[in-house]
Amino acid sequence: MGINLSICILSFIVLLMSSSYLFFMSVYYLLGDIIYFIEWEIISLNSSSITMTLLLDWMSLMFMSFVLFISSLVIFYSKEYMSGDYNINRFILLVLMFVLSMMFLIISPNLISILLGWDGLGLVSYCLVIYYQNVKSFNAGMLTALSNRIGDVALLLAIAWMLNYGSWSYIFYLEMMKCNQEMMIIGALVMLAAMTKSAQIPFSSWLPAAMAAPTPVSALVHSSTLVTAGVYLLIRFNVLLLDTYLGKILLLISGLTMFMAGLGANFEFDLKKIIALSTLSQLGLMMSILAMGFYKLAFFHLLTHALFKALLFMCAGAVIHNMKDSQDIRGMGALSLLMPLTSGCFNIANLALCGAPFLAGFYSKDLILEIVSLSYLNMFSFFLYFFSTGLTVCYSLRLSYYSMSGDFNSMSLHPLNDEGWIMLRGMMGLLIMAIIGGSMLSWLLFPTPSMICLPLILKTLALSVSLLGGWLGYEVSKLSLSSSTMSLKKMPIKSFLGSMWGMPLISTYGVVKFPLILGINTMKNFDQGWSELFGGNYMYRSLSIMSRVNQIYQNNDLKVYLISFSIWVILLTMLFI
Repeated sequence: MGINLSICILSFIVLLMSSSYLFFMSVYYLLGDIIYFIEWEIISLNSSSITMTLLLDWMSLMFMSFVLFISSLVIFYSKEYMSGDYNINRFILLVLMFVLSMMFLIISPNLISILLGWDGLGLVSYCLVIYYQNVKSFNAGMLTALSNRIGDVALLLAIAWMLNYGSWSYIFYLEMMKCNQEMMIIGALVMLAAMTKSAQIPFSSWLPAAMAAPTPVSALVHSSTLVTAGVYLLIRFNVLLLDTYLGKILLLISGLTMFMAGLGANFEFDLKKIIALSTLSQLGLMMSILAMGFYKLAFFHLLTHALFKALLFMCAGAVIHNMKDSQDIRGMGALSLLMPLTSGCFNIANLALCGAPFLAGFYSKDLILEIVSLSYLNMFSFFLYFFSTGLTVCYSLRLSYYSMSGDFNSMSLHPLNDEGWIMLRGMMGLLIMAIIGGSMLSWLLFPTPSMICLPLILKTLALSVSLLGGWLGYEVSKLSLSSSTMSLKKMPIKSFLGSMWGMPLISTYGVVKFPLILGINTMKNFDQGWSELFGGNYMYRSLSIMSRVNQIYQNNDLKVYLISFSIWVILLTMLFI
């Protein structure tokens, strides 16, 4: 047990100290406007040299500090959450490998080293998703790995295309890419890669499936590592999205993703899947504001979202842990009385997600929506932005209503034990950041206060849409309305909206169905059909008939033996004469 404690605590201390150091460095780089571009020549052979390049600027350092901060608290939290696991050392090492891959990706200005981090994330995420070894986990892991494979292929094609330009360090070519139509191919491939990693339509179905992983992994994956890798890559390639058709396509796709995830979460009863769909909704928000050209805002929301989403998953993990691994929100209730501290953290994280004033989410989300109101945008995109914001509050309030209020619905099945202090300490660290992180980051990233002047109705639109969404969420949660929406009469529309607009049909069932039908037909017609009849089966039947006839001859009948022996001798003499 001692070594288990030491690996968790040691990792926690090292990661937290590294995070603090990198954060102060990032502030120093930001204030001094410093960028370091480090090239390390690994090997030089004739005229070819293999170099490892690192890009250290305020953005990469700040993102690294946030990733390390969240992962340190997640590892500390795992000490209690995974305490019953015999392989906790392996789990912690996998998480550390995951974080290391993310570090690689963040500091690389070079597509080759980005691919190292990118593939590292894909591979380790597969190992973590299948950590609880059962059929559901294996299927989810396969779906995750294969969906991300598409992005890897897109990156490999981008690497192949960059051979035309003499170097794989994309950072040198960003200005040239803007005005060169050929370079838009690289932009399109990078955008495809980012869409698979950040689970935009039509690659969305792997994100809720990846919930098969342990909850601490979900907290890490959905806040600051795997799903945000695509957004971060596009932030680096942001000039390619400005005033191009790529930006317009991304705006539409990400807006629809945001809307689809918000609708889907309102029909879901699995606690972790609701939070996963909220992540998908927020990723759509980041991608859409990025497609409009505001990369700093996307980065700002990326960081604030990481804080409250990790906290949300940690609270969900504590609830699931105490509910003896049950995730159905219909079985919960009155958690605010039974687990007061966890419920407090959960509600604050939920409010931050909804953009409640002066919490972390408010500063980034409200700013994004005001910029959207100020921008030259069509009505459809405008509707998607604000309606999705309303839906966020709707499913958040529904989640709180089901889990926090009323009576505890499964007391006989789950006698709740006390809240774990180690898990609570991990949550408290993030709770502070989820409250003050937004204001702190807004002072750092936008030191000059900008006044966004809008008409009163537009200025208060985000708040009024949120309040309307909250009221709707409360009304829908009431039993009479809830039962009518879940009735068989509404089954087609409910299954369509609740299954992410049939997205799993495209990426899993749809892909698998026809090859399986083809396989079974081939097996019936060929393997068990004519070839079987005239092949192995025919030989078997012929030999068995012959052996049965032979058996009759050998039934210890002396006359048969003598006659057959005589015939045999006659045949032999005839042959040799």
